[in-house]
Amino acid sequence: MQLRIEGAHEEGGVRDWSIATTKFSGESGSVKQLHAVRVGPPPKFELIPGSDFTMEADLVLIAMGFLGPVRNGMIEQLGIALDQRSNVATDHNYMSSVPGIFAAGDMRRGQSLVVWAIAEGRKAATAVDSYLRTAAVRSAPLISTAQQIAS
Repeated sequence: MQLRIEGAHEEGGVRDWSIATTKFSGESGSVKQLHAVRVGPPPKFELIPGSDFTMEADLVLIAMGFLGPVRNGMIEQLGIALDQRSNVATDHNYMSSVPGIFAAGDMRRGQSLVVWAIAEGRKAATAVDSYLRTAAVRSAPLISTAQQIAS
């Protein structure tokens, strides 16, 4: 394997591996921190005791491939609609049935090639950007149940 430096990393992006997110916390429907713990090497990824830490965050994008959407948890708690194949149903702008919640790639279309995930990720990012630029979104929390999810 080869570690490559891309433009985003040269601009100050930080990369870290072997981390398991344990929860998100925030206030008024906005995420403020990601809580995590370090894990041991694959394939077990066992939690390393005493390695808990937090990161400041104002936006969280979850990218997971070839797993299928896990329905118990966030999808059920938010009441996100699924399509006939049990993937997250979205409109033409990649927004789910819950305003402010977007899906792309495997979560939206099912297991597929990485090139589809990249293409959909780019299109979804454009849709998220457009959504976040609207005045209504800037003046209100995105998710009314975010505090329930964070707890």
